[in-house]
Amino acid sequence: MERSRKKLDFDHWLELAKDRQAFEALRRSMIDQVIEQAPESQRDRLRRLQWRIDQERRLSASPMGACIRISRMMWEQMVGQGGLVEHLSGLHRRGLGSQAKKMKGADVIPLTRGVFD
Repeated sequence: MERSRKKLDFDHWLELAKDRQAFEALRRSMIDQVIEQAPESQRDRLRRLQWRIDQERRLSASPMGACIRISRMMWEQMVGQGGLVEHLSGLHRRGLGSQAKKMKGADVIPLTRGVFD
């Protein structure tokens, strides 16, 4: 399934940022569109994640502070307890890593250009 994506117009967003309410309304609308395009089984999880991100932004004193808080949140999901690194290590310890190597092949999914290209 190929989705058409518009190229991000940085200058438009920069100009829009001068009107905080308009910027936030469009930002929220775009986020909601992305969530709605996700498989139904993932939408609730994505909404919860976006709520957490919004709370980190709300609790921050500045945009840079929000960026740092969200970055820490992402790193915690990567290397923290129960994070990606721990899960991958668990797969390797249980020998599933070697089983994956024995797999004969996989479907190749063509990638399309992203929104930031």
